[in-house]
Amino acid sequence: MSDEAPDSASGSSIGMGTRWPEVIVAGGLMLLAVLVITDSIRVGTGWADDGPRAGYFPFYIGLLLLVSSGAVLVTALLGWRKADPVFVEREQLGMVFAVLVPMVLYVGAIALAGIYAASLALIAYFMRRHGKFSWPWTVGVSVGVPLAFFLVFERWFLVPLPKGPIEHMLGF
Repeated sequence: MSDEAPDSASGSSIGMGTRWPEVIVAGGLMLLAVLVITDSIRVGTGWADDGPRAGYFPFYIGLLLLVSSGAVLVTALLGWRKADPVFVEREQLGMVFAVLVPMVLYVGAIALAGIYAASLALIAYFMRRHGKFSWPWTVGVSVGVPLAFFLVFERWFLVPLPKGPIEHMLGF
């Protein structure tokens, strides 16, 4: 494999260049910075009799974030016509989405089914799909891990975690 990045303008690149990820992340961080700055102004950015107000430090952190992400955005836009080195290839992006999509579904499933049932399903999915484990191992681990977490958190530490209809039917 060569160290040179293929030129996306010639069509020889089989992936995503660095341009769009830089622009999207810089824009998102700028929006976050504006949110931090406006909320800091709302709660007060000055000094009170007893010291700085609640928004003093977040305001300056938001300002620093806005300036730095703005610099990244301007740099990316000024270099738009230059060669766009490959940021990620299609196969790599596919592996990222193979993990990202189930994790997003897992977070949604926690709200519907509770953390224990959602964790059981996620562990079973990853063990079978990506780990290629046999059914006995998959069932044992995907049932055992949430059960162990239930015993540790709910019974030992007395920390309630989000429960779904299955736990409610069992009286927990």
